[in-house]
Amino acid sequence: MTTRKYALAAASLLAIAISSPALADHHEEAAPAATAASGQAEIGSWGIDLDARDLSVDPGDDFNRYANGHWIDTTEMPSDRSRYGSFDMLRERAEVQVHEILEELVADPASGGELGQMVADFYGAWMDTDAIEARGTAPLQPYLARIDAIEDTGDLLGIFGTVGYASPVGVGTLEDPADPTRYIAFASQDGLGMPNRDYYLNEGEEYEGFRTAYRAYIVQLFDLAGIEGGADRADRIIALETQMAETQWEPARQRDIQQIYNPMNREQLAELAPQFEWTTWLEGIGLGSVDTVVAAETTAITAAGELIESVPLDTWKDYLTFHFISDNAAYLPAAFDEARFNFFGRTLRDTPDQRDRWKRGVELVDDNIGEAIGQIYVDRHYPPESQRQMTELIANLRAALQERIENSDWMDEATRAEAVAKLTAFEPRIGHPVEWIDYSDLEIRRDDLLGNVQRAQQHAFNLALQRLPHPVDRELWGMNPQTVNAYYNPLLNQITFPAAILQPPFFDPNADPAVNYGAIGGVIGHEIGHGFDDQGRQFDGTGRIRDWWTEETAAEFEARTARFGAQYDAFEPIPGLHVNGELTMGENIGDLGGLEMAYSAYRRYVAEHGEPPVIDGLTGDQRFFLSWAQVWRGLIRENALRERILTDPHSPQEFRANGPVRNIDAWYEAFGVEPGDAMYIPPEERVRIW
Repeated sequence: MTTRKYALAAASLLAIAISSPALADHHEEAAPAATAASGQAEIGSWGIDLDARDLSVDPGDDFNRYANGHWIDTTEMPSDRSRYGSFDMLRERAEVQVHEILEELVADPASGGELGQMVADFYGAWMDTDAIEARGTAPLQPYLARIDAIEDTGDLLGIFGTVGYASPVGVGTLEDPADPTRYIAFASQDGLGMPNRDYYLNEGEEYEGFRTAYRAYIVQLFDLAGIEGGADRADRIIALETQMAETQWEPARQRDIQQIYNPMNREQLAELAPQFEWTTWLEGIGLGSVDTVVAAETTAITAAGELIESVPLDTWKDYLTFHFISDNAAYLPAAFDEARFNFFGRTLRDTPDQRDRWKRGVELVDDNIGEAIGQIYVDRHYPPESQRQMTELIANLRAALQERIENSDWMDEATRAEAVAKLTAFEPRIGHPVEWIDYSDLEIRRDDLLGNVQRAQQHAFNLALQRLPHPVDRELWGMNPQTVNAYYNPLLNQITFPAAILQPPFFDPNADPAVNYGAIGGVIGHEIGHGFDDQGRQFDGTGRIRDWWTEETAAEFEARTARFGAQYDAFEPIPGLHVNGELTMGENIGDLGGLEMAYSAYRRYVAEHGEPPVIDGLTGDQRFFLSWAQVWRGLIRENALRERILTDPHSPQEFRANGPVRNIDAWYEAFGVEPGDAMYIPPEERVRIW
C-alpha cells in the first residue's frame, strides 16, 4: 500500500482539495478585479506573447495554432520532458525558486528555523550520489527480508496493508460523501505496474512493445538486485497483473460517484471479498475502529480476493519484491534509477533524458515534506497584492456565475435555488494554509535516503489515521504553496490556489485586465465549475452527496453534456485513438463553464470601467480569448499523449484551447468566425451549460 498508490486510489473516489479564508458574500459588489498596476507586464508589455501567434492561420480554423502556432513550431521540447507548455514553464520557475531555498538551507540549516536541518538532510541525502552508490543494495535488504519471510495468507495481507508495499487493493481515508464532517475508510482497486488496464489488454504493435519492454524491465531489476530467475519471475508477475487488469474498472467508470460509493459494514465486506479477512486486515493497517468501509470498484475487489486465494504465495512474493524495488529505484544506485527511467520515461513517454538531479530533488522534498519549504516560499514569493487582487477576482467570478445561474433558460426554480445555495456556501482558499503540518516527530537522516522516504510516507499516513476519529479538518491543504496547480474538493465545496500558480502567465498584477481574466480567471472558473460538472453536481453546498436536481432539469443537463461529450469524442489526436468524452467530461465542463464564467466576470469589469482600448490591434475580447489559449499552449510526445488519452481525465492541451471557445458566441463575434471555418458550430448546436 504505497502512499503514491493510496493517493491514486483516493483520486478514483473523489478529487481532493485545499483551504483558506472564505471571501465576502458574493452578493456584495466587489472592488475592481485585476486592475493593471503601474509598470510593465512580465510578458510583452501588457501580458500576451504576441510572437507566439501564427497569423497565417485563421482563428476560426484552428484557434490554438492562431494563438500559439509560432511557439509550437519554434520551441524545442526539452529532452527531459514528455510534455512542455505554460504550466511546465511556470513549474520550472517555481522549481528554481525552491532550489534557491534548498541550497541556502544546506549551506546554513539554522536559517530555516526548526525545520531547516530536516530539509537540509533530506535534500542532502538525495544529492549525495557517492554515498548512495557506496551503500549499494544494502538499504533494500530489511524491506525485502520482510517479503521473503511471508509464510501464509495472513503474512501476505499484513504486507498489503503496510505503507510502502504494493497491493491489489489500496486502503485509506477521506471525507465521507454522506457526511463530509467526518472521515471514512475506503478501499479501491490498485496494484498495476503499467499506467492502467489498457496497457495489458489492448491489441496492437504499440502495446505489444510496451509489454515486451515491461518484462525486460522486471528482469533487469531482479538482476540488479542479485536475485536469480528474473525471467521466470517476470512471466509470473505479468500473468498476475494481466489477471488483475482484466477485472479492473475503466477510468471513465471510476469517475462515477454513484458506482464507486458503496459503504459496507464488516459482514458485507466479508461477502464481497472474504479472502481479505477484513477485521484482522483493517486492525493491522490501523483502521480497527472503523465500522464502515467504502468499497469503490466492487467487482475488482472481489476479483482481487479470488487472486489471493488462487495465486501461489511465491508469485505474490515476486510481485511484492519487484514493486518495492521499482517504486524505490530512484533512491538506489544509478543503475536502478536509470532502469526505471528507461522504461517509464523513454519507453512509455518517449522522454530522451532524465531530469537534472537537483530538479528531481526539489520534487522529492516537495512530495514528502513540502510544507516545511512552503512556509519559506510564501514569505519570499507571495506578495500581499496578489492576495488582494485574487480575492477581488474570485468575488467577481462568483457574482458572474450567480448571474448566469439566475438567468439560465434550462433550469427550473427549485434546482436554481439549490445551485445558488451551493455557490453561496462555496469556499475559496488562496496562497497558503492557515495551519501548517507538524513534522516534529518525523526522523530524517542524512545517511538514509530510502528510509527517509519510507518514514515520510508513514508519517503522512499516520496523520490521516490520527484525524480519523475527529471532525474533518477544513484547514488542511492537499497541495503545497509552491505547487503550480489548483483543484476543487466536492466533499468540502472548496477550491485551492497555491501561491506558485499566481505568477505569469496565469496572473500578473501589471497585466491588462483582459489577460488576467482570460488566464487565471478562466482557471479559477474551471475549478468553481467542478462543483457543477457531471460528478460535482451530485454534491450539495455542504459537500454531501445528495440529488438536489429535479428530474426535468437533470435530464436537460444530461442532454447538453451528451452533446458536449460527442464533440470531444470526435477529436483524434493520434490516428485511431480518440479523446474519451466520457472520461474527460468533468474537466471539459470545467473548461467551458470556467471560460463562460470568466468572460461574464470580465464584461462586468468592463461595464464598470468602460470598454477597453484596442491594443496592438486587438480588442479587449480578443485579448481575453488569446490569454485563455496561451494558457494551454504545449508540446507533448506521442507515447505521453497516448498515456494521457487512456488514463487522464484532462483532454490534450490543444483541445482545452479549442474545445470550449467554439461553443461561446462571444468568441465568434470577437474573431469574426463564420460558416465554412473549420471550428464553426451553428448557434443552435453550440453547448451552453453554465
